[in-house]
This record gives sequence, structure tokens and C-alpha cells, in this order.
Amino acid sequence: MVTAIVLAAGRSTRMGGSSNKQFIELLGKPLICYSLAAFELCGAVDAVILVRRPDYAQQAEEVVREFGFQKVVAVTDGGVERQNSVWNGLEKCDPATEIVAVHDGARPLVTPALIQATITSARAHGTGIAANKVVDTIKEANEDKTVIRTVDRTKLWAVQTPQTARLSLLREAYTKVFQEQTVVTDEAAAVESLGQKVHLVETSFLNLKITTPADLAIAEALLRVRL
Repeated sequence: MVTAIVLAAGRSTRMGGSSNKQFIELLGKPLICYSLAAFELCGAVDAVILVRRPDYAQQAEEVVREFGFQKVVAVTDGGVERQNSVWNGLEKCDPATEIVAVHDGARPLVTPALIQATITSARAHGTGIAANKVVDTIKEANEDKTVIRTVDRTKLWAVQTPQTARLSLLREAYTKVFQEQTVVTDEAAAVESLGQKVHLVETSFLNLKITTPADLAIAEALLRVRL
């Protein structure tokens, strides 16, 4: 069984205002709808758990009901950090779950094909982390913005989501994170803390994350082309 955990519990501080960005309208639908729709359409996914802020409980339930997302089997509260939100999602997983795909609800351009690719990787390698190669020249700099050195970009990847892994591996990884009282920014880092290898799945730059108002305009343009 494959379960997806879609995260919609962020604070959206860089978007401005007080709204949760996952529920901002994009082409007539709440932003979160696009991620949920991709998982709904992916045949390899059996169930979806939506993690939202407690103050957006009603909006989340309305989205699931209004847009008919049949795979959403649970809606639960997010936590203080991303890792707390993911853990809350893991706690809602059916015991039969073998593979878990964690996705940022603020990445509306995810496709069923990418989801499938990360699941295939997780079955073969234990993990499947969506990522793309860094193409810009990267500089390491001091606090005063003077360059220390140019970083070799040939081995650098920008990590995205879905981040997919065997449930047992992800539970073990996050258990260690909580026991050591550390903070990690993604599932890959949690698995890395175990000393386990993490396998990347190459994707495109189109799988962007909505962080600023400008990103909404870009996503809208890309979605219009796709639709």
C-alpha cells in the first residue's frame, strides 16, 4: 500500500498577509487542489492524508468534499516544524502502508508521472527524492556578501518533493530526529541522519514551490499551458 502525506500547514510568511498560501486561489481553485488532484490521478497511490493548520480545518474539509478527492482518508493537524507535521501524517497511515510519499502542498505543478517515479525508486532503493541538477554558478559568501569561493556545481542538486520512502525507514529516521531533538528540513535529511543512502529522482524546474506572490503568477502561466 502507498500512502501520500500532503503538507498544507505552513505559515506562508513570505507570501505576505495572514492567509495560508495552500488555500489561495489559483485559476479558480485553492492552490492545494492541484497537488491533491495529482495524487488522486496517480494509480500507484492508494490513500492520501492531508495535513493542515488547525485554524484551517474547515477549509480543508470543504476542499476535499467540494472537489471529490476520494483518496483522502484523513485530515489532521500540522505541527510546529515540518517534521512534526510529517509525523502527525505518519501516525494516520494505515498499518498496511509500505511506501509513503511526502509532498509540499505548495508545489501545484507536480505530476502523477513524477509521483510514480519516486514510488518506483523507493521500492527499489528505499527512497525516491525528487530533485533537479543545479545549473546556476554557486558562490559561497561571507556575511558581508563577499565571495569566499565558487562551489563546484557538478555534484549539486536542488531537492524538491515528493520525497518518498519505505514507511519503516521514515519512521526510524524521524524517531531518531526526535530522540536527538534536532530539526531537519526534509525527509531526505532525516534518512541521512541514519547513515542510509538517499536516492534522487531527476525532475524539472517546473515543479516549483509557491513561496512569493511572483511564484503564483509563474504557476498560473505554466498551468494555463498545461491545461
